[in-house]
Amino acid sequence: MRAGGGVWHSGGPVGVARIKGYQLWLALPPEEENGDSEARYVDASRFRKNGPARVILGRYGDVVSEVRAQGSVNYLDVALKKGEKWRYEPPSGHTVAWVAVHEGELAAPAIGPGELAVFEESNAAIKFEATENTGFIIGSAVRHPWNLVLGTYSVHTSRHALEKGEARIAEIGKRYPFVSR
Repeated sequence: MRAGGGVWHSGGPVGVARIKGYQLWLALPPEEENGDSEARYVDASRFRKNGPARVILGRYGDVVSEVRAQGSVNYLDVALKKGEKWRYEPPSGHTVAWVAVHEGELAAPAIGPGELAVFEESNAAIKFEATENTGFIIGSAVRHPWNLVLGTYSVHTSRHALEKGEARIAEIGKRYPFVSR
């Protein structure tokens, strides 16, 4: 599975509208996992939709994200109205899938706000139904060949790579003591 973990974040500067985001951890191949980090901030208006799904990473139907991602992974932000149904057809080879609800609630599968569900390995379509106006993210990916080692701040393919990565995070933290972790 390419996803190693994730966490919801919300906030913003005082006096400014709050934002909500989901930090997704993706496992990289061993030769890339401790390379230089890259940050890109993309305005929400730049993400195109296919039906109720905004394509954040990967491809869905004829919509392709402009955000570069390692490997074959889809990451969609879906908005359904109360009672609306939607069917996600994973691309060929995507046997790993997960969903996290950030607003509302799903009846099928039964998932509430703030919950994360990981599906059984399969390439089968996943059917969703909203019990109220609902927003959720869904990801799917090609399963990678490495076991995952989870750390406090990252996910890696070996204990050695995790130790190296967390040592680098600690080093960066010393340079920026005003940033809380």
